[in-house]
Amino acid sequence: MAATMMDVPIPLRPGRNIRKAARGFTLVELLVTTGIAAVLSMVAIPAMTGMLDAQRRISSVNHFVSSLHLARGEAIKRGGRAVVCKSADGSECTVGGHWEQGWIVFHDANNNALLDPDEWVVRRQGALGDRFRLSGNQPVANYVSYGATGSAKMVSGAFQAGTFTLCAANGRNEDVRTIILSGTGRPRTARGTASDCR
Repeated sequence: MAATMMDVPIPLRPGRNIRKAARGFTLVELLVTTGIAAVLSMVAIPAMTGMLDAQRRISSVNHFVSSLHLARGEAIKRGGRAVVCKSADGSECTVGGHWEQGWIVFHDANNNALLDPDEWVVRRQGALGDRFRLSGNQPVANYVSYGATGSAKMVSGAFQAGTFTLCAANGRNEDVRTIILSGTGRPRTARGTASDCR
């Protein structure tokens, strides 16, 4: 009688163990892998946090510089005053606190550097959050006012130039950024030092 396919045993390859094919991780292998992952995350998380803070810092500076450019462009385009002022609520200028609370850009028809009911707001910028402090020295502590030529002038008509400084709110000022406003009204950014933070 001929043997059927079911009757013929299938030979195993020499040295092959069926148990090895279904084997998982041992407890020791799992602990070593977990330990390596923990060490790598301890190194990577602070570096990632620092990178995210640097990105937020750059983004904050860019938002502020773009608002200055916008105000200058609006003043030139419309042939009248445009102002950037600190504003915590987006509806009026304030003289308290620093610039991180937010700011507004508006057309200043009566040249008083205050938002009046009949003046048009071009941009409202909310608070930068509690991680940073953005302050300006005395000439630019509360507002920047642009005339029709694009130059920055105080409400009194005097020349307006100054420096804004972005510092960490927690006092760890390793990466300080400054925005320098020239008399022509053009802002430029630069790296600052911890001593620039006031």
